[in-house]
Amino acid sequence: MTTFTELPLSAALQQKLAAAQFITLTPIQARAIAPALEGKDVIGTAQTGTGKTLAFLIPIIEMLRAESAQQHQARKESPKGAASKSVRALVLLPTRELAMQVHEQYEQLRDRSMPNAALVIGGVAEKSQLHSLRTGCEFVIATPGRLQDFITRKFADLRNVRILVLDEADRMLDMGFLPAIRRILQVLPQKRQTLCYSATLEQSVAALVNDYMREPVRVALGSVLKPAESVQLEAYEVRPSEKLETLRQLLYAEKGQTLIFTRTKRGTQRLAKDLERDGFSSAMIHGDRTQSQRNAALSGFQEGRYQILVATDVASRGLHVDDVAHVINYDLPKMAEDFIHRVGRTGRAGLQGRASTLFTAAENLELRNIERALKMRIERKQIKSSGNEPPKRFIANTLASRTLTRLPGEVFV
Repeated sequence: MTTFTELPLSAALQQKLAAAQFITLTPIQARAIAPALEGKDVIGTAQTGTGKTLAFLIPIIEMLRAESAQQHQARKESPKGAASKSVRALVLLPTRELAMQVHEQYEQLRDRSMPNAALVIGGVAEKSQLHSLRTGCEFVIATPGRLQDFITRKFADLRNVRILVLDEADRMLDMGFLPAIRRILQVLPQKRQTLCYSATLEQSVAALVNDYMREPVRVALGSVLKPAESVQLEAYEVRPSEKLETLRQLLYAEKGQTLIFTRTKRGTQRLAKDLERDGFSSAMIHGDRTQSQRNAALSGFQEGRYQILVATDVASRGLHVDDVAHVINYDLPKMAEDFIHRVGRTGRAGLQGRASTLFTAAENLELRNIERALKMRIERKQIKSSGNEPPKRFIANTLASRTLTRLPGEVFV
């Protein structure tokens, strides 16, 4: 199969997919959706940005549509005896941002006959989330910590879940969510369908699969320990004192949107302020930002109001923006897996991307270790500079040639 029209989907969903311009199946969609529609467990591994979200949302939507039709018929035949609504589908994800984007994708594809989805995440007020659960929600998209809390307080009834999705499973385990996940799985019915998607199939993920999945169909595409071929990789060796100036010159040369990764929250704030002083339209995301601040930064970046987003690794997997032109590792990631997920934010949805890494002489060994783990060599480059102008004058001349507009009420953060 190569197109969505070849899948055995309802006419309503086919219309929604066509309206959203989903035409051609990605490889993981072509191989994972069909067995999932048949009710089989699926474990899928593929590089980031390959369309895993639709691979699990489509089976959920079709199941919920069938359930809604059955409930409607039951109410017609026996209004008093019809079963009450309960949670039928559950998706667990590592970050709030990723959960919100899955929720947004579902809203794009559902029609009026489909149930609303409850978004159960930390960092925001719980009142509306509790209201959704108490009034008979059928689909829950959640982060493990907040959902575990609701289960402990007996606010979430998951005894009738038919489909469970573990998305970005390796990331959830890296973030320490294994106890919460096991607590959640304990209250789910044993007779259910489980779909697990992960960028890597590490030992901890494999153990989770063995414990909670039944003869899963294995879908593995490409090397999950290599960046996508659509991403051009390059590295620049710089002196520590030259690092910020090198970044500036990379940004001046880039017309598209740029995502910059740093290692620490403090480093993120410091760099975002430096770029603000240079006049760049930028925002930042890190673990200490409130949910409203993170939402504003992400939506502004997605909508093109910010050219630059500075972030810690909280955004390396929980951020889906299809047209990021350039990813810059201002600080080296700690592990090769983090490098893969960072650079996977560009070169998505069939587009070409660029990923630049800045490193000092003292970090040369770290970069070589990443290359050895990835079994590849990253091209070394140098910033071309005339050397005739001091940085301040270069900045002034460049900014004068750029169009940086400040919208009413907009603040560069």
